[in-house]
Amino acid sequence: MSDEDLLGVAVDAARAAGAVLLERYEAGARGVQTKSSATDLVSEADIEAEQVIRDLLAQRRPDDAIVGEEGDDHSGTTGLRWIVDPLDGTTNYLFGIPQWSVSVACEGNAAVVLDPVRDELFAVAAGEPPTLDGVPLARPGDRDELATALVATGFAYEAGVRAAQGRVVARLLPQVRDIRRAGSAALDLAWTAAGRYDAYYEHGVKLWDVAAGRMLCAGAGLEVRDLPAGRGRPPGILAAPPALATELDAIVSG
Repeated sequence: MSDEDLLGVAVDAARAAGAVLLERYEAGARGVQTKSSATDLVSEADIEAEQVIRDLLAQRRPDDAIVGEEGDDHSGTTGLRWIVDPLDGTTNYLFGIPQWSVSVACEGNAAVVLDPVRDELFAVAAGEPPTLDGVPLARPGDRDELATALVATGFAYEAGVRAAQGRVVARLLPQVRDIRRAGSAALDLAWTAAGRYDAYYEHGVKLWDVAAGRMLCAGAGLEVRDLPAGRGRPPGILAAPPALATELDAIVSG
């Protein structure tokens, strides 16, 4: 199957999950539970949306591997692996904040981040430019001065990690135009690829949070780096124009 066909599967999976999530969002979410901490939430909507994705992949790509946030890993035989986050931004979703997304990636081949509320679909196939609703993304011009950059980030759920992340933000804030914390890593990366943010970094993200978004950013010509663990912070990710990546990395990794 070509990368274009894999992208079609990713699009269909994301849209199927998005339809479930949007219906529940408008009706009011229920069945909320906690995961790693009292602030790390999961709802029936997360679980149902991931099952919709898994059912579609079982029908159309039954021999591929699957890694998902809410379900068990599935081993495959084709060498292809799907990495899915059925609802990235669960806290926003449950509080009625319209900043959440569906992330579906066939690792190294195709990726989609869907914003169901705005009906925006960010997509990319290997070797092709990323698109928004089928139109190639055109970043307005990569910024080359950190002092004028709008930088997005996010925070972990565990209090000690959040304290360490807060120290990074305090160090970074005086050196940039401003910082945004919207609450969906996948959508943050998609917006960075589209030029709505100049750069993005975050410690503590999971594979499913960033698998699709990092492919969008790389396809848009941004430098994508893995951030090391240290100083109370878990590993993370950074996406920025090449002219800003090293300077930003030095600040957020220090």
